[in-house]
Amino acid sequence: MKNWMMMCWVLLSTCLFGCAPAMTIDHESIAPEAHTGIRDIELVRGDRQMVSSADPSASRAGMEMLEAGGSATDALIAMSMVLTLTEPQSSGIGGGGFLLHYDKAAKAVRTYDGRELSPAGATSDQFLGPDGAPLEFWDAVVGGVSVGVPGLLRMLEMAHKQHGKLPWERLFDPAIRLCEKGFYPTPRLSKLIASNERLKSSPTTRAYFYDEKGEALSPIRLKTNLPLARVLEAVAKGGADAFYTGPIAERMVEAARTAFRRPSTMTLEDLTRYEAVERKTVCAPYRDYKICGMGPPTSGGVAVHQILGVMSHFDLSEWAPGSPELTHLFVEASRLAYADRAVYLADPDRVDVPVAGLIDPDYLADRAKLVSMDTTMGIASAGRPGGAASFAADRSWEFPSTTHLVAVDRSGNVANMTASIEQGFGSHIMVDGYLLNNELTDFSFEPERDGAPVANACGPRKRPRSTMSPTLVFNEADQFFMAIGSPGGSRIIEYVARTLVYVLDKKMSIQGAIAAPNIVNRNGVTELELDPQDAKRTGKLTKALRALGHEVVIQRQSSGLHGIVQTPYGLEGGADPRREGVAIGN
Repeated sequence: MKNWMMMCWVLLSTCLFGCAPAMTIDHESIAPEAHTGIRDIELVRGDRQMVSSADPSASRAGMEMLEAGGSATDALIAMSMVLTLTEPQSSGIGGGGFLLHYDKAAKAVRTYDGRELSPAGATSDQFLGPDGAPLEFWDAVVGGVSVGVPGLLRMLEMAHKQHGKLPWERLFDPAIRLCEKGFYPTPRLSKLIASNERLKSSPTTRAYFYDEKGEALSPIRLKTNLPLARVLEAVAKGGADAFYTGPIAERMVEAARTAFRRPSTMTLEDLTRYEAVERKTVCAPYRDYKICGMGPPTSGGVAVHQILGVMSHFDLSEWAPGSPELTHLFVEASRLAYADRAVYLADPDRVDVPVAGLIDPDYLADRAKLVSMDTTMGIASAGRPGGAASFAADRSWEFPSTTHLVAVDRSGNVANMTASIEQGFGSHIMVDGYLLNNELTDFSFEPERDGAPVANACGPRKRPRSTMSPTLVFNEADQFFMAIGSPGGSRIIEYVARTLVYVLDKKMSIQGAIAAPNIVNRNGVTELELDPQDAKRTGKLTKALRALGHEVVIQRQSSGLHGIVQTPYGLEGGADPRREGVAIGN
C-alpha cells in the first residue's frame, strides 16, 4: 500500500510539472517526477523575480530567499548549497565555478572566478605514466591526484559581501533542512549511480550512493545526509574560513592524501592560501546587443564571442533554426573558435592569454573569410591574433557534468553562475557528505608537444582551463535582456552560443531556444541531436551537411541550459528539458 501511494505521488508530480507552474510543488515532501528523455516544458513567466536551476528543490530554495527580500546573489547561494545535496554528481562545495553579477542601479557587470587551484606540489608530468605517455582518462580521474583546491565557497562569500542582502547564515537553511529531513533522489541521479561501476570501487562513495544490498539510491526512498548538514552549519556560522581551515579542512586534506587511488599532494596550506578572484569582464557587441562573458581561465566567454563574431558577418534572416545553411555556418564558426581555444586559452595568472586579440573585430573578420557556404573547411587551424605567443594545441576535453543556475531579484539585479566538480561524481572521493572534484584533469596531460609548450599544462598553484560560459546579454539601450549558461563539458560553448543565436537572431522564446536540438562541432565531427518533434527533419539536415563534406553523427546531448529573459511584459524563464530542473517566477 505504501509503495502504491508513493507511485501516485510520482505520477501526480509528473502531471504537475507538465501542466502547472512549478511554484505549486513542495519538493521537500513529495518525490520528483519520473521522466526520460526530453520533457515538455512550458515557458515560465514572472512579474518581479525569477530563478532557474537544474533541480526543483534548488529552485524553490532560491525563490524562498527572494520572497524573504534577498538578492539574486542570496538566491544563487541558497540554490548552490541545495545542489550539493540533490545534484551531487554535477557540482557542490567540493568544486568551483564562475559567477557573473549585474547591478542594475550601477549598470555594472562584475565577474568572479572560483575555479579550483592545483596544489603547490602539482607537477607538469603528473598525468603521465611511467612510460612517459599520457594516462588513460579514467586512470587519472578516479583518485586524489585529480583533486583541485575547491573554490566555490570562497567565491560565493566574496560575491555575498558585495551583493548579498540576507544574512549569510540564512542562505544555508534550505539545504540543511533537506539534509536532515531527507530528499528524493531524481530518477536521473539514480540512473547515473546505477550505471557508474567506479563508484563501488571507492569506499566512501559506495557507502553513500548504494544501500546494503548494493542497489543505487532510489527515487522513492528518502535520503538524508547528516555529515553534510554539519558542514553547512559550520560554514553558515563561521563563513568560508570554517571550510578552508580547522577540522573540515583537515578531513578534506586527509581524504585526498590517503585516497584509495593515486593520492594527492594537497596540504592544509593549499587550502588556507586559496583566494577567489574578481576578473575583468569580457564584453563584445553582437548585432544590436552587448554580450558579456567570463574571461580566462575559462575559454567560454572568449569562444562564445568568437562564434558570434564570425556569424555577425553573415545575414541569417532567411535561414530558419535547424536549417542546413544556419547549421553549417554555426559549425564552421565553432571550428574556428575551438581551434584557437586549444592553443591560447589557459590560466591568465600563469600564461599571457591574448584575449583582446582573440575577440578583436578585425581578427574575427579575417577568420570569417575562411568560411565558405559551399563546403566545410574541415579541421580548422588556429589563427595568430595580436599579442599571441607560440603554444602547441591542447587535445584535452572536459567531460559532461556541471550545473547552471540563474536568479533575477525584484530590484533587477542578476546573478548567473556555472559550477562544477568536473566529471560526473568528480574524483569519486567523498568526505563529510560531499564529493571532491577532479578538475585537475582539465589540464593537458601533455606538458609539451612537438617541442612546444602547452599553455594549459599542469603546474603548481595553477587554475585549469574551463569551458564554462555564464553569459549576460544587454539590449541597444544597455538594459539587461538575457542570462544564460549550461553544463556539458567541452560542448558548453556551443550549447550557449546556439541558444543565443536562436533568441537574438531568430526571436525564439527562451524555453523554445533551450529545448531546440543542439549542434556541436569541436573542430572535428559534427554532432547533431535528434529533433524529437521531427526525426525526418534531422535526417534531411544530416544529408545536406554530408553533401557539404561534414562528417555527421546523431547522438543525445547532455546540456542543462537555464536562462531568463527580460521582456516588456516581465520575466520569462527556461529550463532544459533534458534534465529535471525548473524555472520559478512571481
